[in-house]
Amino acid sequence: MDAARFVGTEPLAADSPIVQGRLQSWLMERLPDCGGHMTIERFRGGQSNPTMLLSFGGVRRLVLRKKPDGTLLPSAHAVDREFRVISALRQTDVPVARALLLCDDDTVAGAMFYIMEYVEGRSFWEPVLPDMQPRDRAAIYDEMNRVISALHSLDHVAAGLGDFGRPADYVARQVARWSKQYRASETLTIEAMDSLIAWLPDNIPSQRRAALIHGDYRIDNMIFHTSEPRVIAVVDWELSTVGDPIADFAYHMLTWHFPGRPYRGLGDIDLTGTGIPDERRYRDAYLRATKQEGVCDRAWYAYLAFCLFRVAAIRQGIMKRVVDGTASSPHAREAGALARPVAELGWRYAEHAMKMGG
Repeated sequence: MDAARFVGTEPLAADSPIVQGRLQSWLMERLPDCGGHMTIERFRGGQSNPTMLLSFGGVRRLVLRKKPDGTLLPSAHAVDREFRVISALRQTDVPVARALLLCDDDTVAGAMFYIMEYVEGRSFWEPVLPDMQPRDRAAIYDEMNRVISALHSLDHVAAGLGDFGRPADYVARQVARWSKQYRASETLTIEAMDSLIAWLPDNIPSQRRAALIHGDYRIDNMIFHTSEPRVIAVVDWELSTVGDPIADFAYHMLTWHFPGRPYRGLGDIDLTGTGIPDERRYRDAYLRATKQEGVCDRAWYAYLAFCLFRVAAIRQGIMKRVVDGTASSPHAREAGALARPVAELGWRYAEHAMKMGG
């Protein structure tokens, strides 16, 4: 998969429901510096909530993130939850873009959306960071670990997010939810998904504590400072909730298990001398920072199986939108086709966990 095609912006599609004049009038009533000539471009990256760059005569830039057009699965694409969480995190150690406005009037842009400040920085789509030196890669990975540790150590109740999710039994509820979502978007039979749906409910690791979790914490969902190895904004909070932090971290660590193609992973790369920490070292640093040491290998494999099951369900949802004609990305069919191999990898980890017993 060519990461370059996910970088930058492209013109808004001709059939977009966004009426530029209506949107600009709405903005001008609520924010300064939104007059003059407005251009709308779409960010190429991402498969879920369409994200637009709004520019106003070189004076101001804003980001609009909206629900996709068309009929959606229940509870999916909750941009209002995204808006709430980044608003709450603004004054914490977790870096986010500044949230500005939320609009639930579908006539303005075709669906619910929110507006946030544009953050100027670097985005990395290739986890191997091919253009960097080892010490720079090490610094980037240390920073990613620091930020997710800060997120999972945050007092979410004090941040005003005490009711943002149910703290107990996160993985069990996620298995039930994504099993239902998967069945609702199923377009063909995937035996590994059927096996995971049957196996996971009885093999869920015990949750140690609850924390605010991102749900899609990956290197390409972070904006880094233009010259420093520092995250200045974590983006794409669509799947955030209160839940099991180790499940969230295990999802982040899928990068170490996916091969480079077509997943943009590290699983088939010899990391020696690259500056990128191996899985055990990176995981242990996180567990120490968040005071969660002692996760056994069987539980870890079960967490990985769960995370891959969830990714496969999400991929299947993308394929359903392709079939229904509501996919928001031109690369959606390719992304949706990965549901089967992701599910099969998840089932292999479930088999690893079963072999360990206990």
